Amino acid sequence: MGEFELINTYFARSAARRDDVALGIGDDCALLVPPTGAQLAVSIDTLVEGVHFLPGSDPALIAERLLGAAVSDLAAMAAEPAWFTLALTLPTADINWLEPFAAALARRAAELNIALVGGDTTRGPLALSVQVHGWVKANEALTRSGAREGDLVLVSGTLGDSRGGLQVQLDSDLSAPSAYLRQRFFRPEPRIALARGLCRYASAAIDLSDGLVSDLGHIARQSGLAARINLEQLPLSAELEAYAGADKARQWALSGGEDFELCLTIAPERLDECQAVAAELQLPLTCVGQMQAGSGVSVFSDGQPWNSSAQGYDHFGEHFGDHIGERR
Repeated sequence: MGEFELINTYFARSAARRDDVALGIGDDCALLVPPTGAQLAVSIDTLVEGVHFLPGSDPALIAERLLGAAVSDLAAMAAEPAWFTLALTLPTADINWLEPFAAALARRAAELNIALVGGDTTRGPLALSVQVHGWVKANEALTRSGAREGDLVLVSGTLGDSRGGLQVQLDSDLSAPSAYLRQRFFRPEPRIALARGLCRYASAAIDLSDGLVSDLGHIARQSGLAARINLEQLPLSAELEAYAGADKARQWALSGGEDFELCLTIAPERLDECQAVAAELQLPLTCVGQMQAGSGVSVFSDGQPWNSSAQGYDHFGEHFGDHIGERR
């Protein structure tokens, strides 16, 4: 199968349709029509076999993880998803891999209301890149640099589940909690509605891709502040605690990465309003700490400093906290 036949068979015909796509797949560029007065939000994400998912993983699950993780970056800035492009590096044009991948990608794109508008394919070791595009009204985007001293640190959902889902795969575990954790690894849920609802209250935001300590550190550094995390306040799922135990679950919540939940900072007086938005969406929103003067991120347990080796994932750093190769 040639490159153009591959694109036409598996992607061009199933691409979602949107009124703001003037010209989609099939030309040198897509022609897109952002809303008047909106700012364009753009981000790119790459998944590599052996780094972000285990060799032999279900291609349908890979598609869900790829798109969900990428759209989470739009949610972090309170942007509405609109379009994405896809670059595939494939060892072979294997229809047994392409068919479930393309079908799952189309389903997930429809759920997220984001249209595939172009891309590229090439031969090589399995790697997948998605560039997502969305839009946000001027002055409504959430950034990492707006936190203020005294702001509360909030996180959505539960933390550490994705790291637990990775361990489930490495252990080939089929116990009851493992299905939930595995789903949390492969199907991240971008918190778009929550971000849109909280953008009027939040001072800063980031999605948790590299772990709470690492990602909150980005907010702290870009806001010129320090952050304090209270260990006992970390939101943990019952499934993760049952699988890993409380101590390991907390460690994974701090540094496991790839939960793709939101981490936001807000003024204390806006907490009730933010909790009301989250409650309407039936989504947990938990205060886990506070911004303060200084630099760095510190973790406290029962009011005392807690020595933790928790770090985030850095592809080129000395600590590969979320590298699949390091889990074997």
